[in-house]
Amino acid sequence: MMRSLNTTSAAGVGGGGGGHEKEEEADLLYQQQPSHSSTPATAIHMRQLLISCAELVSHSDFSAADRLISILSANSSPYGDSTERLVHQFIRAFSLRLNRHHHASATAGFAMNWINATPAAAAANDSSSSSALQTCYLSLNQITPFIRFSHLTANQAILEAIQVGQHQSIHILDFDIMHGVQWPPLMQALAERYSNNTLGHPPPMLRITGTGHDLDVLHRTGDRLLMFAQSLGLRFQFHPLLLLNDDPTSVVLYLSSSLSLLPDEPLAINCVFYLHRLVKDDSRDLRLFLHKIKALNPTVVTIAEREANHNQPVFMRRLVEALDHYTAIFESLEATLPPNSKERLAVEQIWFGREIMDIVGAEGENRRERHEKLETWEVMLRSSGFANIPLSPFALSQAKLLLRLHYPSEGYQLQILNNSFFLGWQNRALFSVSSWH
Repeated sequence: MMRSLNTTSAAGVGGGGGGHEKEEEADLLYQQQPSHSSTPATAIHMRQLLISCAELVSHSDFSAADRLISILSANSSPYGDSTERLVHQFIRAFSLRLNRHHHASATAGFAMNWINATPAAAAANDSSSSSALQTCYLSLNQITPFIRFSHLTANQAILEAIQVGQHQSIHILDFDIMHGVQWPPLMQALAERYSNNTLGHPPPMLRITGTGHDLDVLHRTGDRLLMFAQSLGLRFQFHPLLLLNDDPTSVVLYLSSSLSLLPDEPLAINCVFYLHRLVKDDSRDLRLFLHKIKALNPTVVTIAEREANHNQPVFMRRLVEALDHYTAIFESLEATLPPNSKERLAVEQIWFGREIMDIVGAEGENRRERHEKLETWEVMLRSSGFANIPLSPFALSQAKLLLRLHYPSEGYQLQILNNSFFLGWQNRALFSVSSWH
């Protein structure tokens, strides 16, 4: 297993010598290691070589970086073990970065070959592959607990905060609703609560405003949710809200004119894997967004995010953070899915591979995957007037049950800290869910 090392000592592997010394070290590794599997020592060594390669790239030593990438490529494969697959994804990201910064034809050609090394990788880099991303999202929801854990915990926080029995209708504003897979379990919980009709009145109407970048996808999502609500006997309305980009200023303007609330209707705002998209080099626009949703006076705001700092402006720090984060994710996939899983291959290359390409291969305003740890979100939310709502013991028991029934591996770990839940692999937290008002 590829364990995390001390950042200073790991970064120092390539810091004391030149590019040729790093290449000789990599050549020695290639000669000594078998190709069929990676030992823990090999995993650590490959991590160090990736850091050395990143240092060459950051110092603009492109020819040495190109040669080291060639050596690393012989020790990687999208079909190998977790170490080989992880190295493959980071090589693609390095190649993209080289291609953007160094325009010599040989290096550029090598880079593009690596970026599109497999059909799944080519699809991930095709601007017309939104359907592949959507399919991959559904696979990610099935084969890992990360999305379902976030949805389940956020739903419970919403149900407990709103006190649905006291209202004729409830409204949920869901930023980037995608397929709407979060909401059928909440609908079922509402229907079951009123199934015996002991409360003497029908369940409240559920109204969801879902945002997205594709109006056709939003309409299809609304139609599916309406059919499911009707099958449960729930009154339901869906309001699509088209947001063409993730610019916080534009989002605020659309919200002001497009969100319609009924009198005395409680509002829940759901931000699951959304806020990091609004982060830029300057946080002023994001703070404007937070102040705007605070002005809507929501009963509850649910937030789920990666527990990682991929917004580091310094490339090397961002690289090491990404290595540790995605090492844990790839190890969790290795431990819980069969070696020939097509779903795992697609998720790693199309979903996580796309993220790695962005975090490592892009720079400046081109970076979109600007994940921050919960401690950063806490500071920003509190400064915008929000207070934390502790997640309940029942929500914790639900999360534990989800893991036990559907993802029975001792590697997944739940942790409670500062009234929030963290889901991770082994000793590394990977995702957080929190509730605010």
